[in-house]
Amino acid sequence: MSPTPSHSSAAGKLLETADIQNRLKKIKLLILDIDGIMTDGRVFWLEGHGWTRHFHVKDGYGLKVLMKTGIQVAVISGGDSKDVRTRMEFLKIPYIFLGDEDKIKALDKIIEATKLPTEQMAFMGDDLYDIPVIERVGFSATVPEAVEPVKARVSYITESSGGWGAVREVADAIRKAQGLGPYLT
Repeated sequence: MSPTPSHSSAAGKLLETADIQNRLKKIKLLILDIDGIMTDGRVFWLEGHGWTRHFHVKDGYGLKVLMKTGIQVAVISGGDSKDVRTRMEFLKIPYIFLGDEDKIKALDKIIEATKLPTEQMAFMGDDLYDIPVIERVGFSATVPEAVEPVKARVSYITESSGGWGAVREVADAIRKAQGLGPYLT
């Protein structure tokens, strides 16, 4: 059974504010944490395979459509596992940084590789290790399940839960703000 997202109209209206729209219009790269953002944070042990997570097809499709419009995607995660690498490679994510809790190191490598200013970057994270990146990018978002210090610092809290469409929600918002259809209304 999936978590019930809080479909509040207030959250949807927040995405429509002039400040948020101006930030979203500048985005050229979306950076994502994995656990709690692309997944619901649960980890499962499968005999013969090891640890695994559930990824939502909606998020994956949203990222593929976003990349087709020219917006780049990167992932930064403190963890490193075969299931995450396999999923990111399947989605053809060009920038994958796993296994280091110092996420600023990865952000600096992304800046060097893309030559983009941080004002043109968006980041989704949900825990304390994500705060340094949240504080440097032009737009930041988290999920309802995030820790309070993260919620207090982000530009936007998604209506959808982590691993249940939150990434799609932000990807669609970026495309919509930039007029890069098709997008959900």
